[in-house]
Amino acid sequence: MSGTGFDANKTDLEMDYDEGDFVESDVELDESDIVAPDDNPTQKMGDPSIEVTEEKQEAAQMAKSKAVDAMSEGNLDEATDHLTEAIMLNPGSAILYATRATVFVKLKKPNAAIHDADAALQINPDSAKGYKARGMARALLGKWEEAASDLHVASKIDHDEEISMVLKKVEPNARKLEEHRRKYQRLRKEKEKEKAARGQQRQRTAEESEASTALKDGQVIGIHSRAELESKLNAASRTSRLAILYFTATWCGPCRFISPLFTSLAAKYPKVVFLKVDIDEARDVAASWNISSVPSFFFVRDGKEVDKLVGADKGSLERKIAQHAG
Repeated sequence: MSGTGFDANKTDLEMDYDEGDFVESDVELDESDIVAPDDNPTQKMGDPSIEVTEEKQEAAQMAKSKAVDAMSEGNLDEATDHLTEAIMLNPGSAILYATRATVFVKLKKPNAAIHDADAALQINPDSAKGYKARGMARALLGKWEEAASDLHVASKIDHDEEISMVLKKVEPNARKLEEHRRKYQRLRKEKEKEKAARGQQRQRTAEESEASTALKDGQVIGIHSRAELESKLNAASRTSRLAILYFTATWCGPCRFISPLFTSLAAKYPKVVFLKVDIDEARDVAASWNISSVPSFFFVRDGKEVDKLVGADKGSLERKIAQHAG
């Protein structure tokens, strides 16, 4: 039988990992003794503000004795009535609430039992009978982990064989749920990591696509300002590309000699970023790179200069591009 709250139509990997609730599909639990919940318990509760005289205490004790006799004869409804009378007379007694909770457990009214057990534990936080009754009531509702917790506390305060017998059934179910909760949490963390990784990959892909568009594969890009240069170098870094920064001038003969090769190499190496700066047009860029002669070539990867070539040496330019483009 599947555990309460589980969807048998889902596999572990099909769980909704965005939900805060614990969800599992294949937990096999022994639920043979679970009962339908008694919604909205209607038992009378005592008024803790009333004065409890000795006469009332004695009358409450007599009513409790009658309840015990009724319980021994199997008259549970009668026992409940006597205990209710006792509670009305002495509402500050934890044992009276705990005893009535025990009767409600026998009557298969777990929510009523929990209501009384809570009242008993509020009066006496060390009420073993209160923990025991609440644990047994929770077991009737299939709240295995909460039931096990209450029963263990009760056993530590005042152990008895009945607690041991109930725990033999409750603990296996509680352990199964805990094991599957850990499995669920592990799978959820894995899914969250996968989701985060996919998000990062999508972001990287979008950035690379945007950068690739800006870098004009196979073409020489003219640079006209420091801001423009910074933008292109950043795009090259984001896409892990080599950038070659070529400083030239219209009046430079050697530049006119090597410029056609620079253009053809851009087409040959489309994943290398070829940038061209006219030092007279973009004086701020030339100044920031301390250009003293042209043509000058700077090889940049991840924002750092990795090599340099000064002069119109076609062979050296081709070798350096081949060396650093790989």
